[in-house]
Amino acid sequence: MMKRSVEVALLVALITSLAFGQMANQQPKAGHRKARLEEILIQMEVDGKEATARKDAATLDKLIADDWVGQSSNGVQTKAQVLDGLKSGDDKFDAIILGDMKVRVLGNTAVVTGSQDVKSSYQGKDTSGQYLWMDVFVKCQGHWQNIFSQTTPIAKK
Repeated sequence: MMKRSVEVALLVALITSLAFGQMANQQPKAGHRKARLEEILIQMEVDGKEATARKDAATLDKLIADDWVGQSSNGVQTKAQVLDGLKSGDDKFDAIILGDMKVRVLGNTAVVTGSQDVKSSYQGKDTSGQYLWMDVFVKCQGHWQNIFSQTTPIAKK
């Protein structure tokens, strides 16, 4: 009976150590996937800001969802309004310098936050300054798209 208890305890210990070993082996893979996803989303942000500065509506059209909504000091805008603003020249961006970004992922949803220094104008009015922003991405049909943006000017002191 004692021998049987020792055998069962050893078997449980072996199974437990194997299970913990497998979990430890899976963690770097999950960590690598998370880091890679963060890189992809940050690159999408860089691509979007560069496209905005270049007035590249075609690239922005791919990065943001058709039902995208943005909130800023210009009010609430749709994807069509933003693309039209770039094409018409109402929105002018001479320079966009991105600050640090943070990515938070929850399943098929990700939130990217950051800051930027902008030299810009909207309908002839100077909108240059420092801004904080947040973009919400959703993975749909295998690719990520921006579905919502919030941009807030940092008050000048």
